[in-house]
Amino acid sequence: MNELVHAKLRARAARAGDGPREPTRTNDPERTKANILEVAAAEFGEKGLAGARIDEIAAATQTSKRMIYYYFGSKEGLYLAVLEESYKRVRDVEAELHLQDLEPEQALRRLVAFTFDHHLNHENYIRLVMSENINRGQYLAQSPRIQELNVPAIAAIKHLYERGVKQGVFRQGLDAVDIHQSISALSFFNVSNRHTFGLIFKLDTRSAAYIAHRRENVIEMIVRFMKK
Repeated sequence: MNELVHAKLRARAARAGDGPREPTRTNDPERTKANILEVAAAEFGEKGLAGARIDEIAAATQTSKRMIYYYFGSKEGLYLAVLEESYKRVRDVEAELHLQDLEPEQALRRLVAFTFDHHLNHENYIRLVMSENINRGQYLAQSPRIQELNVPAIAAIKHLYERGVKQGVFRQGLDAVDIHQSISALSFFNVSNRHTFGLIFKLDTRSAAYIAHRRENVIEMIVRFMKK
């Protein structure tokens, strides 16, 4: 395993998260764990659970396999921790949108725009979710935290929707989880299928013009679906 490959793995980790974290030997356990999670997210996102190698994660983070197993128990334990952290990051940012401070339709537009932009800019997150779906969700099913992590997202949509219904902006009879699923589906497909979709229909799915047009369409579809 050479330094060039290590550098590429660390670069993927930087793109997958909020920024690069230099690998370092440290006596700070939380920093060490965060660094391992960052690099592991890139490794699992690129190769899936089966293809990822703990040796490569250890080398790129300048830790040891023993240390990784000490913190996370196993390769599967590290993979599950990566999944949980990936969902947590999305929900943490969502909580900072302050949707309750906006009028219902404006809040909905902000939420849809955020979801679209987040997925667009975090392709590794999409890869991780796709990987776990290939695994039929068997590892995420072992998480004691995953439902708890996603409760705030549904609660925010429910509150937003109920305010809109009360004000006569949104139609009645919709479900918060279904709304969340619709927003996620439109934003997810835009990233997960952009290579095949662009190839088949000869579209430049990475161009600024295409992305801006698609973003606006997704927002409008959700708003029109919910409006009275």
